[in-house]
Amino acid sequence: MSYSPELAVALMMLIPLAAAAIIPLVGKSANLRETVTFVAGLLLLGNVIYLCQLVAGGARPELMLGSFAGQFEIKFRLEPLGATFAAIASSLWIVNSMFTLGYMRGNNEKNQTRFFTFVAIAIASAMGIAGSANLITLFIFYEALTISTFPLVSHKGDAKARKGLTIYTLVLMGTSLGLLLPAVIGTQVIAGTTEFLPGGVFPEGVSTTVTSVLLLLFAFGIGKAALMPTHPWLPNAMVAPTPVSALLHAVAVVKAGVFTMLKVVVYTFGTDLTLITPSSTFLAWVAAISIVLASVIALRQDNLKARLAYSTVSQLSYITLGAMLATSWGILGGGLQIVMHAWGKITLFMVAGAIYTIAHRTNVSQLDGLGRSMPWVFGAFLVASLSLIGIPPFGGSWPKFYLMWGALDSGKAVLMAALIISSLLNILYLMPIAIRGFMHPPADAAGDALLVAEARKHRWVVIPPVITAFGTLVLFFAAPWVIQFLEPIL
Repeated sequence: MSYSPELAVALMMLIPLAAAAIIPLVGKSANLRETVTFVAGLLLLGNVIYLCQLVAGGARPELMLGSFAGQFEIKFRLEPLGATFAAIASSLWIVNSMFTLGYMRGNNEKNQTRFFTFVAIAIASAMGIAGSANLITLFIFYEALTISTFPLVSHKGDAKARKGLTIYTLVLMGTSLGLLLPAVIGTQVIAGTTEFLPGGVFPEGVSTTVTSVLLLLFAFGIGKAALMPTHPWLPNAMVAPTPVSALLHAVAVVKAGVFTMLKVVVYTFGTDLTLITPSSTFLAWVAAISIVLASVIALRQDNLKARLAYSTVSQLSYITLGAMLATSWGILGGGLQIVMHAWGKITLFMVAGAIYTIAHRTNVSQLDGLGRSMPWVFGAFLVASLSLIGIPPFGGSWPKFYLMWGALDSGKAVLMAALIISSLLNILYLMPIAIRGFMHPPADAAGDALLVAEARKHRWVVIPPVITAFGTLVLFFAAPWVIQFLEPIL
């Protein structure tokens, strides 16, 4: 079979699934197991780059797998938004795998083969979501992603892990089966299709009361987007090892949620219908409140991963806000935030994991002076923090600019206040970490001096966050190309 666009779409899922099948077979050899992971990651990234080039040229590669119940199709079609999500997940899988190698070995974690296997399955599920051509296909892979991360969230197997998994399961499965699935069924009944189409699928003259109800079901049914009050799963998932936190909060799970939110607004409702749907204004306000409230909660967290988790809740809501503004500026701002947040937030989580691996510290109050022993680690944290705050020349400044213009363009300028307040709160809960590390005197100067050698020993948890921190700088200058790539979704 020749290498065709259809085959490339299939390989998006087949490559990580093949890795998931091979990893257990070679699991007794750690080096071979991790080689399989890296080779699969490189092959997947190359395949996605090929598909992105096709999409940039105007093609929309498709793959039809089959149908059931006479009218529901398992079908894939890659467009700019899906290709962007696929590019993020495939590129960061490689970096996260590098970090996972260092973290799992450095902390002598158990069940490493199982861990790498289910990460590969989660990536395959994320690829399925990225390429979905309709709501039915997306829902199937959305659920597959949730289920594939169960063993990752509960990896440690202790009481905290079991409690975290219980909340994770109840919230994500409860919202998807109780709200998202009825929304998908309702769309099929009213529109006669679940296909993703430019401009939306609902017939002209459809009742805005009906679309209001459906939009509410979608917004709160997409629990992975962590819009308050559907967010508790996210901080409770922090019981998992840090590579899982990085995967959940930057690469696969939360990005699947906000990607689905944007996809539904753009291709199921259409921006014109979303603008006149009354519940979109309500949801924009819910997103704005989530942005500020989660930032306030983050400010009060001493545990570093918990602080980053609530920060994620806040910054995901930027994307929901952009979707509900339903203007060109808002949609592009949401799309840019998916990209920029992924690279910035994975950096912060990997830094948290590096600090734990090297210094065995988990709380912000324990970080005084550590930046002198681990300058590259804390330097990466500083750069990623500046990006997430929105300071040029780092990538995170672009989505805030677009979202603010989107709020103005939609006549909801008051919502700009949420973005401004959030940026100020970002400064208050992120910058003190770098300040403590570099400027405060260490509590144990002699002991911390020994960490320099420890950091060199654990280089595989130091190098990845440096790479992704540098990526936030590169993305500032690459943003015009990302915007050009996304513009056709408008």
